[in-house]
Amino acid sequence: MFGQRVGRTLFILCGACIVHFSSSARAAEGDLVARGEYLARAGDCTACHTAPGGAPYAGGRAFKLTFGTIYSRNITPDPKTGIGQWSDDDFVDALQRGVAKGGEHLYPAFPYTAYTKLSRDDILAIKAYLFSQPPVSNTTPADELSFPYNQRWGMVFWNLAFNSNRRFQPDPGQSTQWNRGAYLVEALGHCGECHTPRRFTQSLNNSQKFSGALTQGWKAYNITGDARSGLGGWSDDALASYLSTGHAEGHSSASGPMAEVISNSLRYLTQEDIRAIVVYLRSIPAVETGPEIAQRPPARAAAAPSGGLGEQFFAGNCANCHNWDGTGVQSPYADLSGSRTVNDPAATNLMGVVLTGSTTELGDQRIFMPPFGNGHSDDELAAVVNFVNTYFGNGTAKVSSADIAAMRKSLP
Repeated sequence: MFGQRVGRTLFILCGACIVHFSSSARAAEGDLVARGEYLARAGDCTACHTAPGGAPYAGGRAFKLTFGTIYSRNITPDPKTGIGQWSDDDFVDALQRGVAKGGEHLYPAFPYTAYTKLSRDDILAIKAYLFSQPPVSNTTPADELSFPYNQRWGMVFWNLAFNSNRRFQPDPGQSTQWNRGAYLVEALGHCGECHTPRRFTQSLNNSQKFSGALTQGWKAYNITGDARSGLGGWSDDALASYLSTGHAEGHSSASGPMAEVISNSLRYLTQEDIRAIVVYLRSIPAVETGPEIAQRPPARAAAAPSGGLGEQFFAGNCANCHNWDGTGVQSPYADLSGSRTVNDPAATNLMGVVLTGSTTELGDQRIFMPPFGNGHSDDELAAVVNFVNTYFGNGTAKVSSADIAAMRKSLP
């Protein structure tokens, strides 16, 4: 609106000026939208606000919590079912204070306790990008929460206790690169929302910051500097590779929600920003949480199955992608040796990936593992999980068919 008014004024004063002003305004708007797109990707907005098979940002994705189910909002510029009538202040309030247009308090499943660190300029760039997207009419389901969690007014007190409502302040004692990494990790990337355990109040337990937690049935691993259970044994290059591509040779390939983060967010970041994240993560104090990571063992010689149910299942369903020596047949993403997923004593993500498969999108490259949850019994899947952990990992997993059945229920 401001540009339109000024444009008309310039046209009255000098008809030739309007062409130059309008093209400059469009260029500036385009720059803002492009910047907002980058920031929205860094914030991984599409992952939560796009339902499986749904239109981008149209909401409706279900998040199963211990006290009910929350559905993400439609954040397209549709005026009735989306945010098309939200002002700049409305949008800023939602991200910084957790308060939607009209004063409705949001639940912290929307990570506004991290987004509160964002600058107003960055938030409005994200809004400009979202408002450049096609409006989608989509009324999302109402949340299904048990008492007292369905009482939104209680969020007033929760916010007083747990939302700082403060913007990121660079640390003058640290480098520009470290501060950029801190902003990306703590604010935009909101990494702590998944990788930090929560208290019963659903606030983050920052005494165990980045030490790992269960999220939507999957384990978000320890990303502190601990050598055994965290990232202390990873080189900077390996960590940068994992963040950019979802794979670090000798360590892990992303699956579950982390594969989504790679596909929707991290792969779009510049290498400068990836390296900044690495620098910041290196400064996180080490927290030991258990022997989840094994050093990559010597490659095994090729072996033939000996007849156990798990080994038979692996030979018939898995060996066409995973070699018996722990390497990938067609892709290094299928490497099993040294993998966190393979070495986790609880086998949480190993159960998840066997049940639901895994997909990582990298531009025109698609890394895909099919799901085995349909058509195979809980006994079969428990057997193959235990075999993979024993043969390729540390042999600490003791998964039962009941564990598989519970995992089926916990996954979205």
